[in-house]
Amino acid sequence: MKRVLASTQPPWEVRASGIHGNGVFARRRIAAGDPIIEYRGERIHWPQAEERAAQRGGPLNHTFFFTLADGRVIDGGRRGNEARFINHSCEPNCEAMEHEDGRVWIYALRDIERGEELHYNYALIYEGRHTAAVRRAFACHCGAPSCSGVMLQPKRRRG
Repeated sequence: MKRVLASTQPPWEVRASGIHGNGVFARRRIAAGDPIIEYRGERIHWPQAEERAAQRGGPLNHTFFFTLADGRVIDGGRRGNEARFINHSCEPNCEAMEHEDGRVWIYALRDIERGEELHYNYALIYEGRHTAAVRRAFACHCGAPSCSGVMLQPKRRRG
């Protein structure tokens, strides 16, 4: 009797995305609550992240930075993995969760079918004014019915 071994391939693959650049897609069905991939990269402080963004010739929104609770940043562009290609969506099927040890994992929010693109809400915070130029720089192209048009969190009202 032939023994069937579990697949050693990850449950996802990177390929061209209709949302933006590359995306991460389910290679097989992924159940709600399943951990999918760890977000990896070099851990740095914000001043270094800002310097790197300037060296790359772009604003902070065109980086692979993931902010941590301790104020540091994971730079997925340095020693990172494929998790950096997961795109933003206003109606995500995944969520990023930081564990007590500072590691960040992407989990399925709901069942994800084979071939479906993985995405989570980046929840980007931009302290400056949300001008038309800023909104264009952080434009969202997720195509969800409830798409806000930007990847930014709404500004909190003072009151």
